[in-house]
Amino acid sequence: MADFKDFNFKLLVIEKLMYEDRTLVPAYSIDERMRARGIEDVQTHVFDNDLAFTVLDESRAFFEELEIPEELLAGVDSLLVDGGHEVYYECSPVWDGEDDLFDVRSLDDLALLPNLERITCIAELRVPGAPEILAARGIVVD
Repeated sequence: MADFKDFNFKLLVIEKLMYEDRTLVPAYSIDERMRARGIEDVQTHVFDNDLAFTVLDESRAFFEELEIPEELLAGVDSLLVDGGHEVYYECSPVWDGEDDLFDVRSLDDLALLPNLERITCIAELRVPGAPEILAARGIVVD
């Protein structure tokens, strides 16, 4: 199984496979996990426990440990960089997109996506040298 170096890059891949393509199943739901623990209002729980604008430990553990089969990774031909991803809600239910919590810090994991052709950036991709790195791999950025 693939070993991701950048957690936030992995989240982009999970967004594509789990929430967009629905090929990485079952989809993770922080709401369902919290309800199973007797917590009905996740957002209130997050604020009341000073967990706002952080990645919840439960979500981080799940996504870090999540193994993504190589055949699914090989099927990723595009990624979207956008602050509105479902996976971000599942990690931080009250995150407002106004900080760098989910910024990708490295593109070392590109090697795990052999058929990646395009990255669409709604939000800025703030990796030093990103345009050159992506161009060298033939990945179109729009």
